[in-house]
Amino acid sequence: MRLRFKPNAIPEMKENDRIFFYPRDMKGKWHEVFENDNPIYLEIGAGKGDFIIEKAKQNPDINFIALEMNTNAFVIASRKIIDEELTNVIGLVDYAEELTETFDEDEIDHIYINFSTPWPKTKHHKRRLSHERFLERYKKIIKDQGIIEQKTDDLPFFEDSLKYYEDFGLEVLEAEYDLPEEKSIVTEYEKKWRARDKPIYYAKAKFK
Repeated sequence: MRLRFKPNAIPEMKENDRIFFYPRDMKGKWHEVFENDNPIYLEIGAGKGDFIIEKAKQNPDINFIALEMNTNAFVIASRKIIDEELTNVIGLVDYAEELTETFDEDEIDHIYINFSTPWPKTKHHKRRLSHERFLERYKKIIKDQGIIEQKTDDLPFFEDSLKYYEDFGLEVLEAEYDLPEEKSIVTEYEKKWRARDKPIYYAKAKFK
């Protein structure tokens, strides 16, 4: 369902000091933002923030960055960061295509891609967040042996992603074709598909 346009979303988020808009000058300085040297985990396409907020609550010794371009959804995530009083989460309004402009080499430890657009048409496959075009970007910002985790409800996209990882030289550590609910942080979106008995596909791969 398309989110209703929220005209005050951007002004509201700009008042939140945990939200950054296109911060190219912060490249290589994200540990200074968090004021610690804890690992930095990045979620690309964080939506309303359900996943990253829960992860941050469970892992106070890890820094989390939630990246999202849809401000109508992300303003909800920004409110949750404040409401939960989380100091280990920041939000980033930016494009995934610009990751290497925003993060330095080896600055990220872990990447999450949850329910990103599957782009089913062949001519659009290069837009997929697991495609080689994006893996090249991830490799430039993630540490050696860094991990990427992916969840999706789209089987063709999932199987193509596994091939992308293998062809790129990543080691696929896990590939689940029906992820048990107890092993997942179930977001609002995921809950919808589980209610329809639709399997959730999960992959975990390591950069080498």
